[in-house]
Parts: sequence; C-alpha cells; structure tokens
Amino acid sequence: MTAAARGVDRPGTPMWRISRFVRVGAALGLSLILAACGSAQGSGDAGFVAGDGSLVLLDESARQPVPELSGETLDGGTWTMSDHLGEVIVLNVWASWCAPCRAEAPELQEVWEEFEGRGVQFVGLDTRDSDAAARAFVETYGITYPNVIDRDGQLQLLFADTLPPQAIPSTIVIDPEGRVAGRALGKVSASALRGLIEPLLR
Repeated sequence: MTAAARGVDRPGTPMWRISRFVRVGAALGLSLILAACGSAQGSGDAGFVAGDGSLVLLDESARQPVPELSGETLDGGTWTMSDHLGEVIVLNVWASWCAPCRAEAPELQEVWEEFEGRGVQFVGLDTRDSDAAARAFVETYGITYPNVIDRDGQLQLLFADTLPPQAIPSTIVIDPEGRVAGRALGKVSASALRGLIEPLLR
C-alpha cells in the first residue's frame, strides 16, 4: 500500500501542510500555558487577577447584610465582625507576596490613623500567605490595625453574594448598619478610601 493510500502526510501534500499547522499551533499553545504557569510559580498568586482600581459605593437599598466573619489574628488574638457593628468597617484583603498590597499599605495605615476613634474600624484579611511573611509585612509597614489569618481563602468566599473581593488586594467597606456598602478592586489610594468612608459617617 502506498503512503498516500495509508493517509501518511507526505511533505508538500495538503495533508502534510494541515498536520504541520496543527502541530505548530499545539506547540505554541503549550508554550503559552507553560509560560503562564511559570510566571505564577512561587508567587502565591495563581488564580488571582490584578484589580483595575474600580470603586463602587452602593445605594442603601442595594446593600446586603455583611456575613459573619471571625478568625485568629496575626498577633494571636481573635477578631469578630459582629463586635464592631455600629462602626464603619474597612476590610482590606491582602497578602505579603502581592506587590500592589505593598504599594497601598502606607496609605491604608495613614487613613486608619486619621479615622481611628471616629467610629471606624480597619481590619486586614491576610489570604493564602505564611504567617511569618505576613507578620514581617505588618512590621515593615507599621500596620497597627488587626489582621485576620485566612490561609486557604475561605473567609473571602463569605462575601460571594455581596461585593466579592475578586482581586488581591481588594477593600470592602461596611456601613454602621452592618451592610456591605462599597468596594475597591486593586490598589486603593488614601483619597479614594476617604471617599468610601466619609459618606458612611454622615
């Protein structure tokens, strides 16, 4: 039986050209997948996207009750959401391996110091991180508000039905009535954060 009869894709034939195209396409696709995996290796951020800096502040009629959240803090204590109802709560989702988190940390601390004692409570949610790296992060940036440990990201999922933190970092703002009122996706500036907090204090 000839090669053509057996369907072998000989060089120069249409079958060969199609087969070569498929092989090249498959190799290119595999290289892109491997490159993407390689860029995520060791970073801890696989599966996450960078935030686009978008801000939203919901009308009161659109706000949903905040989920109950409680957990161990990096300093060995316990922090519980319901203990702070009646205050504006600013929940920042972060990780030590996240570059935008490092960039926004000084501004978060600045705004916390500005609003502390005025009916506002900041809390960090350290996700998919090692405790040692997270504690070093807190010390490096002089963060003085509590930070809850969320090693497997399960506490983040509590917000799936409200304004989920879809990026690292994300910041969620809760009004004094215990409702999710606003969100910033990605790095938040001090001025943008004030813009989310101040309307909730009026």
